[in-house]
Amino acid sequence: MHGWDITRLRNNWGAKAFLLLLTFLLWAGAQGEILAQSQPAPPASESKPPETPAAQPPVIAPATAPPAQENQQKPSGDNGVFVFRKDVDEVLLHATVVDDKQHIVTNLDKTAFTVFEDGKPQNIVSFRHEDIPVSIGIVIDNSGSMREKRAKVNQAALNLVRASNPQDEVFVVNFNDEYYLDQDFTNDLLKLKEALEKIDAKGGTALYEAVVASGDHLKRNAKLEKKVILVVTDGEDNASRETLEQAVKQLQQESGPTVYAIGILGDEEHPKRAKRALEIITQRTGGAAFFPKNLDEVDAISRSIAHDIRNQYTIGYKPTNPRTSGGFRQIRVDARAKGHNKLMVRTKSGYYAGGQTAASGSK
Repeated sequence: MHGWDITRLRNNWGAKAFLLLLTFLLWAGAQGEILAQSQPAPPASESKPPETPAAQPPVIAPATAPPAQENQQKPSGDNGVFVFRKDVDEVLLHATVVDDKQHIVTNLDKTAFTVFEDGKPQNIVSFRHEDIPVSIGIVIDNSGSMREKRAKVNQAALNLVRASNPQDEVFVVNFNDEYYLDQDFTNDLLKLKEALEKIDAKGGTALYEAVVASGDHLKRNAKLEKKVILVVTDGEDNASRETLEQAVKQLQQESGPTVYAIGILGDEEHPKRAKRALEIITQRTGGAAFFPKNLDEVDAISRSIAHDIRNQYTIGYKPTNPRTSGGFRQIRVDARAKGHNKLMVRTKSGYYAGGQTAASGSK
């Protein structure tokens, strides 16, 4: 009824007349159909021969396969969303380079980099250094201990979005014992703000499950090739059915996300194990973990993460060991350039080829 209220039609005399007329027409049509069915079929000689369908043009396969697409950022449709396209045999690395003073270095060219997979040098087939849109998952601890911290954490998360590429797509997951997708992909700040304000601070901390589920959501639904998770927590995982090792292996699948973490751990309880867990997750995926001394530092950290994401190099190579053979591949990237004594490249430490990952207990 296109949203109309059918009870209004029933209480309207004009509508009643219309319904009576419609009923009569349907009855008349039914009678005509009965009469038509009662007519004898025409003799076979009068039957019209079936028409010969028009011949269909043959499907011609190309003599050679089309050339593999070069890495490029192109609009994927009328909505103007940019999608990163790559050769299917190519492994893409998103790398941040810092000098010995921890300053981000942004003026290197392709010749400055060497990529190693399982210790063997690889041929770099694509290279770019530009700000490309990113699919981001903001994953925020909503356990009981976060109640007094959420206001500043939420503001910092929104400022990260403001400082990011305007074509980014972002979703919000709040988690305690469970994880909740409170806002799916959008770049609408108002919707993101409303999702971040869905605070029900109680229960435990199922950090590993929330991060793995967010990584899976990125893999299945993100429109962009570059994927990032920002996780903010104030404690150790105490509710996941997954172990830290299982979570890391899930995140290290091909085209897995880069994870950044802000650990508001303080000096009490047992921050060492929580800190170590965040360091392992972020280092293995090519991100970084930050541990502010107080809440006032969280906003500045979120902006620095946005700056990091927007100033990465994208390096593509075709592995000499075919990906179809599966297994875990270790990655190391070195960078050398004149004018720099020592450069450190931060990227993922490896990946499981062919989509192979460890068994997981995630939901």
